[in-house]
Amino acid sequence: MDALTDVVLLSRIQFALTVAYHFIFVPLSIGLGLITAIFATKYYRSRDEKDGNATRFWVKIFTATFAIGVATGITMEFSFGTNWADYSRFVGDIFGAPLAAEALFAFFLESVFLGVLLFGRNKVSRKFYTVSAWLVWLGSCLSALWILIANSWMQTPAGAELASDGSKAVITDFLAAAFNPSTLPRYTHVIVALLIMGAFASMCIGAWYLLKDKHTDFAMKTVRIGAVVGIVASCAMIVTAHSSAVEVSQEQPTKLAMMEGMYGDEVPPLYAFGWVDEENQQVITPFAIPGGTSFLATGTWDTEFQGLNSLSQSEKYSDVNVEDMPVNMVFQSYHLMVAMYGLIMITAILAIVFSFRGGRIRTMRWLQKLLVISPLFPFIAIQVGWITAEVGRQPWVVYPATSSPDGVSLLTSNAISQAVSAPELLLTLALFLVVYIFLFVGWARVISHFIKRGPVADDAAAPAEAVEPAGKGE
Repeated sequence: MDALTDVVLLSRIQFALTVAYHFIFVPLSIGLGLITAIFATKYYRSRDEKDGNATRFWVKIFTATFAIGVATGITMEFSFGTNWADYSRFVGDIFGAPLAAEALFAFFLESVFLGVLLFGRNKVSRKFYTVSAWLVWLGSCLSALWILIANSWMQTPAGAELASDGSKAVITDFLAAAFNPSTLPRYTHVIVALLIMGAFASMCIGAWYLLKDKHTDFAMKTVRIGAVVGIVASCAMIVTAHSSAVEVSQEQPTKLAMMEGMYGDEVPPLYAFGWVDEENQQVITPFAIPGGTSFLATGTWDTEFQGLNSLSQSEKYSDVNVEDMPVNMVFQSYHLMVAMYGLIMITAILAIVFSFRGGRIRTMRWLQKLLVISPLFPFIAIQVGWITAEVGRQPWVVYPATSSPDGVSLLTSNAISQAVSAPELLLTLALFLVVYIFLFVGWARVISHFIKRGPVADDAAAPAEAVEPAGKGE
């Protein structure tokens, strides 16, 4: 019952809930933004009205997802001034610029040209319409960049110093703060993951139509485009995942120690799976590759890394209480993410082979069913990846990375608002749950309606008697 009165824990749970919910829609909108732009380009080249209907279909799917993503993102920003007021005071000088830039340079770009896609297809040229589709996707990617600049600064602070009174971080070099050591590795890793999500979502819809034997021409085009994007992004993920892991090993030693269940100093092996016995401080697993993690991080098989016990004895990480660290949670989330990547790669290979090899996927119902459930693989990988990143930096909300300026860090327990009580947090948690369920059901119903109707002309679903000749009745 202590958890029900712990303001820090409840604040973290509430923010985790809003972030996880928001990140249902962000990967879909950014990933499907690329699919929409590809279909718009296909329509521009082919002039085939079937491709035009397909483009309008994806615009509708994208718009419904984008709208709810915006609404849930605003909730998170409000919480910076309510639950996390002390955190906002500490990072305000740093976060003001990227959050303002996200609104001015990214969100407005995305919104303006989305308006062109929704209302301008008969009012602008096909070339401008196609360019607008790509600008919408570019705007969503830029939006993610500015948000990840802010989040990456919390992971590896740079370009700042601690104010003389110790109350906040003060920016000294904007470019150094924006392009801190983890910005580019984390941004590329996240964007590739979101493209995989969009590719698998499109293959899911295409496979569903194949199962129902509806809109089969559109279904095959969708599966093939999704398969190409999926296999390219899945291969790129190998590079971005490696660069992100190297950054963690260099800048966030306590996170690496939790990811691999290291309590003592050791040459870390590579685990496929296992369980961390936190009481006895050991990983229980039937299989491990000696020195495997060392090789992935440094290129050598014998590099020793510090474990949590020795790191907690150092001045920089003296706030670590080894007994309270959620080591098994981080270990499991990290290895689940890796396992999901294995399923992603296998599925992408099957999709690319059998969708192009004579279109054999048309008759392979088992593969169609696999593709229908396949968005779960990147979705789970994305969610547990964020758990690894965010829980892995505890007990800090602003992590004292290896290259960070002295003193620029903030414990999570010192970041919450002093004016928020446990009953208020429990009440808002309950209200968020109710409202978010309502929003999700509404979004799912809208998307289901679009999918059931399919890529048809706007007036195709209207009863014939309801369509009057132009000018009649005037």
